[in-house]
Amino acid sequence: MTGVRIRDVTLRDGLQLTGGMLPTERKVALARSLLAAGVPELEIGSMARGDLVPPMANTLEVIAALTPEELERSWVWVATPRHVARAAAAGARRFQYCLSASDAHNRANIGRTTDASLAAMPEAVDLAHAAGGRIQLCIATSFTCPFDGIVPERRVIDIANDPRAAGAEDIVICDTLGQAHPQQVSSLVGRVAAETPDREIVFHGHDTWGAGVANALAAIQAGATMVDGALGGLGGCPFAPGASGNTATEDLVFALRPDRLATAAFADLVRASERLLGELGEPNRSRARQGARSTARAFPWVVADD
Repeated sequence: MTGVRIRDVTLRDGLQLTGGMLPTERKVALARSLLAAGVPELEIGSMARGDLVPPMANTLEVIAALTPEELERSWVWVATPRHVARAAAAGARRFQYCLSASDAHNRANIGRTTDASLAAMPEAVDLAHAAGGRIQLCIATSFTCPFDGIVPERRVIDIANDPRAAGAEDIVICDTLGQAHPQQVSSLVGRVAAETPDREIVFHGHDTWGAGVANALAAIQAGATMVDGALGGLGGCPFAPGASGNTATEDLVFALRPDRLATAAFADLVRASERLLGELGEPNRSRARQGARSTARAFPWVVADD
């Protein structure tokens, strides 16, 4: 689909629930293989505390190991101005400032109210821009909260319009629990496009209830130009009971056929996914990966045995 970009979030959201930590060298190698395959942008880590989210403990080392050119395509999850300052000192230039539409989830995830996160955002924006970087406003639990239930659309619109978030160049709308359906996604993303400042809209979906690809398509039709996925459908939020894996990057590539990600790149992603999830002992949830290993050799998206 021309003009649509896929951001792979394996190294951040994908690894959060795995328990173990991949060595820095392995993370850097995976980031480089994804970029070489044609994935335009990545999430490479999180500044969350390593004692709370152990797989993210070496994020600063990953940032420091990547080149400036690679870091121009690599996003780091942050939730405070101090996060931005530390990531920027290591070399990061793309910052995803995350807060939750739901106060209950924001307290569980970040340890403060949503309003407190918004109050700190201007400083985070200033630090990102002082480093020559770009910052996104990422709104988790945009549809449902594991503690409070359904999140009203007006809540998300009000956060997007809050003047304290004015410095963000992009906005990320997150179906954190994977409980949204396409009509909901279309409605909210459409309202964000029509009723909030002009920013690039990113949709971050999960496939918990099997609607990940359908929701991504709905988001794109409503105005999103980037969608997130993780290899093999890996991932989930450690502070959101009921959350399951991300929408699989392979499934998004097969469904969307974005520029630069044709059949050869798809095969590279399938192989990378199989290697990584095998290492981690995690199930591969990608349906496209399953199809790619079929015996229907006449179909160009089938991946031959290595």
